Amino acid sequence: METYPYFPLFVDLSEKRVLVVGAGRIASRRIQSLVPFAPHLKVVAARVRPEVEELALQKRIVLFKRFFREEDLEGADLVLAATSDASLNSRIGMECKSRGIFVNVCSDKDMCDFYFPGIVMTAKAVVGVTASGQDHKEAKEITGQIRKRLCAAEKETDDDETVKTIL
Repeated sequence: METYPYFPLFVDLSEKRVLVVGAGRIASRRIQSLVPFAPHLKVVAARVRPEVEELALQKRIVLFKRFFREEDLEGADLVLAATSDASLNSRIGMECKSRGIFVNVCSDKDMCDFYFPGIVMTAKAVVGVTASGQDHKEAKEITGQIRKRLCAAEKETDDDETVKTIL
């Protein structure tokens, strides 16, 4: 079977319901990346990192501190299965696929409908970088190079624009 690269697609998440299952190291990074884009972000996790707790206190996410339930998927438009339990992630992925919900399964790239990009964001632009799930280190390095170039361009124009890198 021939493999194809993933098509870069920028999506308006402002009216989409995004669910992240998990709040550990990987999930936390993804949650922080999603916050500027997804005002309807729901997180379900039994254990929660402090930075995710802080986002809930700031009311930037809705946090349910408990184990995942299948009914958590009801109404979800996009799901990230990012727990430390690969079998749970797989179960969530299969359930999402049966319901027609786009899913990213952090422990199994073959189950992903989309990959989570490295993101560089300025006041005027958003740049996403992926290596189609093949080489996360390379995507991270390229994201860093883009960030450096945008920072250098910002200094040249003496603009107050902020450049952020989200990985």
